[in-house]
Amino acid sequence: MTTPTNRFEVLVGLHVSDEDGYAKYREGMTPILHEMGGSFRLDLRVSEMLKGEAEDPFNRVFILSFPDEPTMELFFDNEQYQSIRAEYFDPSVKSYRLIASFEHEQAQ
Repeated sequence: MTTPTNRFEVLVGLHVSDEDGYAKYREGMTPILHEMGGSFRLDLRVSEMLKGEAEDPFNRVFILSFPDEPTMELFFDNEQYQSIRAEYFDPSVKSYRLIASFEHEQAQ
């Protein structure tokens, strides 16, 4: 029998305006994410937003999963991550929005 564990997760919507730049961002940040015990639990390309508050419709939606909230904060504050974000994310993402954060029970 597996023991469930809680993970801290964030649901994020993006409007990616430069797919090549965003791909470089993902390539650079993913090893840092994995080193900190994080992962993409869900990753979607979205073709149409039917309803929402976003001025720029999302074309990407994903869930980032972390062992806990402090680890997520350490990840986003990480200097190497910040450098990759400034070089690739900022110029390639027109807008983004944190839709929700929550704990998710995951079987181990």
